Order: sequence, then structure tokens, then C-alpha cells
Amino acid sequence: QVQLVESGGGLVQAGESLTLSCVPSITIFAIKAMGWYRQAPGKERELVATVASNGRTNYAESVKGRFSIAKGDAQSTVYLQMNSLKPEDTAVYYCNFNSWGDGNVWGKGILVTVSA
Repeated sequence: QVQLVESGGGLVQAGESLTLSCVPSITIFAIKAMGWYRQAPGKERELVATVASNGRTNYAESVKGRFSIAKGDAQSTVYLQMNSLKPEDTAVYYCNFNSWGDGNVWGKGILVTVSA
């Protein structure tokens, strides 16, 4: 069973940057979309950014202009560049792949903490 491995999280100060990476344990074919979601304490999981197989991207309003999602050269990796981080960006970030073969696959999540 494919697993998604997230990395790059941690503790930063407001205004700093982080880059999250997500790599599957095995190559995933026929990907429809990849994305990042997040869940802050006491809140529901929400979409952060997605990138479709055709390269079309979608962002939450709260991160537009600050975050950027990109596919890796291997096509089955995805990155989230997060700039100008704010304390309200503090959350557990989850990677998601949606493919024709494996369906919807979630990573275990990685913590991003932004201090004021």
C-alpha cells in the first residue's frame, strides 16, 4: 500500500519561510491531483493548495500570494513553498494524492508552528 512521506515542517518565526515536501513510498501513476491540507487545533481540516495533472493550481484565499505549490521533476512528488508565515498558519499539514489507481491517499501529517 502506498504511503506518503511529508518533510520540512518545524518551528519558525512570523515572516519566515518553510518548504514542505511529499514523496510517495512507491511511484504513483495516473495522478489526477496532488495537494496540501491543514488542520489547526480545534478546527476542521481545510484545503491549502492543490495542483492538477494539467498543472492547474488552486489556493485557499488565506494563503494566496504567500504559498506556492509545485510538482517535482519526478511528477509524483509535490512541494509547498510557504513564505511570509503567520501565527495563524500554525497547523498540522497533510499531503494528499488522488489517482486513478490508488484513489485518495493521505500522509500522516507534519507540524508547522509559527511563533509571533
